[in-house]
Amino acid sequence: MKFYDCSTAPSPRRARVFIAEKGIDIETIQVDLGNREQLSDWFRKINPYCTVPVLSLDDGTTYTNTAGIRAYLDALYPEPNLMGHTAQAKGRIADLQWRIETEGMMARAEALRNSVPGMKGRALTGLEAYEQIPELAERGKARAARFLAGIEGLVGAKPFVAGDSYSVADIDLMVVVDFAGWLKMGLPDDAVNARRWHEAVSARASAKF
Repeated sequence: MKFYDCSTAPSPRRARVFIAEKGIDIETIQVDLGNREQLSDWFRKINPYCTVPVLSLDDGTTYTNTAGIRAYLDALYPEPNLMGHTAQAKGRIADLQWRIETEGMMARAEALRNSVPGMKGRALTGLEAYEQIPELAERGKARAARFLAGIEGLVGAKPFVAGDSYSVADIDLMVVVDFAGWLKMGLPDDAVNARRWHEAVSARASAKF
């Protein structure tokens, strides 16, 4: 297997932390998004969608998003369990992941990709050129701020976002909170539970990846 990564991008980090938690040793190849290496001929042969992360198997099969990569690896390496032991836990974690993805990750991407000068003409991923829309950047920032404020209630007094066990929902939420720093945003000062949770998950060895 080969894992195509970009150490500075949030999406591959979600897969990278998952891989670290599982203790899986995979050959990693860095793709330089800053120099738009994802659009190069060699990488387009691996992933025509021009995005990272990508997991490439020895038989030529590729998984081109975090969800597919984690589902495949979890089937091969079920322990430690990060997706829930029971039907209820699996449903709860998947529900949280959807909320974090759509209201957290996408809001920040919307704000960042429509405002950063280096992404001019690259407001969406892929080969097609899409111009930035300043109004979308402002909307994204507003959505991001609302999501950050809601994390306090989402976590509550629980040790982890989905309950008593660390899961992929914690990975995704941690990445979203850290990603918010790119927009000079963070958890509210009075978000005691959210800050406690973030400190705990950030102290895990996998969070350094």
